[in-house]
Amino acid sequence: MEWIDDGIILGLRRHGEGNAIVELLTAAHGRHLGLVRGGGSRRQAPALQPGNGVRATWRARLDEHLGSFVIEATRARADRLMASAHAAYAFAHLAAMVRMLPERDPHPDLHDTLDFVLEHLAEPDMAGMLVARFELMMLSELGFGLELDRCAATGGRHDLLYVSPKSGRAVSRDAGEPWRTQLLALPYFLVGEVAEVPAAGDVDAAFELTGFFLARRVFEPRGLPMPETRAAFLASIGRLRRTDQ
Repeated sequence: MEWIDDGIILGLRRHGEGNAIVELLTAAHGRHLGLVRGGGSRRQAPALQPGNGVRATWRARLDEHLGSFVIEATRARADRLMASAHAAYAFAHLAAMVRMLPERDPHPDLHDTLDFVLEHLAEPDMAGMLVARFELMMLSELGFGLELDRCAATGGRHDLLYVSPKSGRAVSRDAGEPWRTQLLALPYFLVGEVAEVPAAGDVDAAFELTGFFLARRVFEPRGLPMPETRAAFLASIGRLRRTDQ
């Protein structure tokens, strides 16, 4: 068995004398692990850094085997991700969410989105918006997508300002006005393209929305708390905002 695919290194651990087991999110083969012979060496260390984009060749005698990787770095960005606290926390949080996907289950759009997010994650103004969008996408990839394209009450597609915490469906301004204190805010940048970085209040509202449904539909049913890395990331971008004021 053999295939070649683009991937993103999510993590790695030492294995035996000088080898490493590397975990990738690949474009066509999903979250996939493999043994890299000599992966614990100094020579391979620069390529095998979490966050790097790679070209991976996987080989195994049978498909169900762990198999081995030969890996070539194509986007060396680990240094940029680890250079700032907010980017490091964000990557750890994103990788933890991706690990909730079944191994070897293809998610090509998610791979492409993560690749884009990591290219811009070190930019403080962009980080909050990108991570919130990725969380929304993860809900969909895990089978808990929100219905944000039309009003749950009227079926209309315009002026969608709220989300029902019960149904996960969008609600328009007029339909939601009597119950707005019981609804979650829907920032526009989660459903449409924006020309400028969203205001801090909109980013906070987005994380309140995604956090509510991640907790309710993903983590709590598994008996898990919300990841500490998420809270650390939010605290980090909060400090950056105060510094800029």
